[in-house]
Parts: sequence; structure tokens; C-alpha cells
Amino acid sequence: MPAISVVICTHNPRSAYLARCLDALRRQTFPRDRWELLVVDNCSNEPLAARVDLSWHQNGRLVREDKLGLTPARLRGIRETTGDLLVFVDDDNVLDIDFLEVAARTATERLFLGSWSGQCRPEFEQLPPDWTRRYWGNLVIRAFDRDVWSNLPRLGETMPCGAGLCVRRDVALHYIHLHESGQRSFQFDRTGTSLNSGGDNDLAGCACDVGLGVGLVCSLKLVHLIPRERLTEDYLARLSEGIQFSSILLDSLRGIEMPRRGLIGRIADGLRLARMGQPHRRIARAAHRGRDRAVRQLVRANLVR
Repeated sequence: MPAISVVICTHNPRSAYLARCLDALRRQTFPRDRWELLVVDNCSNEPLAARVDLSWHQNGRLVREDKLGLTPARLRGIRETTGDLLVFVDDDNVLDIDFLEVAARTATERLFLGSWSGQCRPEFEQLPPDWTRRYWGNLVIRAFDRDVWSNLPRLGETMPCGAGLCVRRDVALHYIHLHESGQRSFQFDRTGTSLNSGGDNDLAGCACDVGLGVGLVCSLKLVHLIPRERLTEDYLARLSEGIQFSSILLDSLRGIEMPRRGLIGRIADGLRLARMGQPHRRIARAAHRGRDRAVRQLVRANLVR
């Protein structure tokens, strides 16, 4: 049984990005006979089977998941693999050469952690405008100088991200149970062009459900390839809306009540928006729109009044 299962869930990937992702895996220092590689083709318009060569890995294979969405692709990846530790790699992630080695060492040395991720350095296709910098966190750009962890599934300071997410199999099996038992009827992840976000947080948070912790590991590093279209005003507005929408729904499932917003709160929101210049006002309005959509959905489900 491999010690690690690497899972790449991909939908219509950029060929050059996926090639760099696979090349970085090919150069890992961790012994190849100790990990398996699974590429999950999630309804790509042009099937990947004829385009992706995994012959360099004796335990590498590709499967196609025909239910659209990152959540079904992740669930398929969990079911199809056998490693004690799962490492979810996005198709635009370039792992540092020792990434799997550090992930395995963390699993051995920190038995109290159930899920963790590391630092994500950006590589921009085009030099980003300065105004975008405040939104880089939404693009999964992370830098920190010390390891942190907690047993709080929604604490932002210790919450792993989906890029290079490391999850013990017991945690992943609990995530499957939540979906198979009907406790997760909504897809928090990307589905086609939808920018809903939060499935990675939900999966990572399952560590706390089984009595383990979540954390960030400083020595675990990768490069996140960011195309120019993800730095546009339109994309960042849509992303902010999707993140806010998913976060409120996920908070509700995790027992975190959303603060009530009365008249004074709405007036304060309006005043803050009025003081903002563009494009920040548009992006903030999109986040408010996502919050309001989530509240309406919770009201329809009789989860809030």
C-alpha cells in the first residue's frame, strides 16, 4: 500500500500548466514506490486520456468523473486511492521538489494533525496591478514564517487551503460519510464556471470532527501559477461573491451563527461602500451579494430566521 496518494482533480486544464504540475511531481525526492498518482478528469471538453502521459510512474493512472464539480472529483479521488495520506494537488500547482517528503514527515511527526497545507508562492502570467494585492489571499497566495495549528475547523489563521492539501485517510473517509449520509447536499466547490469556494475548508475541517487538528506547515511549499484572467475586476468580484456565499453556508453547517444585520448594520455597509473607490466598491458589493444569497438559502431551509 502506498504511503501517499497524490490526487489531481482537473477540468479543462491549461496544457502547459498541467505539464508543469506533472513535471514537478516527476522530480519529487520522495521514493516513487511509496506514492501513487491519480489524475481525475472532471468532464473536460477534450478528454485527457489521450493527452496525459503517466507512463513514467508505475502507480500512475487517470480516471474520468462525469459528474461535474470539484466535489465529485475529490470524492472519486478518495475512493480510487489507497494511501494513508492523501495530497490534493491542483492542476496549476508546481510542488517544490521535497513537497511529498515534507508531507510524509509531517504525517509521521505530528500525529495530532489530520489536515494541513503549506506556503503558496505566486507565479503570475502577467504582472498584476497594485490594486489587486489586497485580494491575493482569495487567489490562494500564502506566506508565513512559523507552523501553526488548532482544533478549530473555521479559524482562518490555521485553516489549510486546497492547494497541496494533505489529509489523512480517516479524515477523508469522514468527508465521504458526510456526503453519503446526506449531510452535505450542496457543493461548496467550483462547478463549471461557478466560483463557489469552501469544499477544501470543509474537507480539512473534518479533521476536527474525528478528534484531530488542522494546521499550516512552513516548510511545505509550492508555486501557484496564476493566469492573467484571474486578476481582472470581473473575476475577483465573482470570486469574492462565491467565497462569501460558501463561507456563510459552511459556517452554518459547522454551528457558527451568522451575526444579525439590522438597519444600523445595513446603513454602515452602505456608508463603507460609498467611501470606496472602484474597483473595490464593485468587489465589496459582490461579497455582500454572496452573503445575502447565502442568507436567503438558509432561510428557505429554515436554518435561520
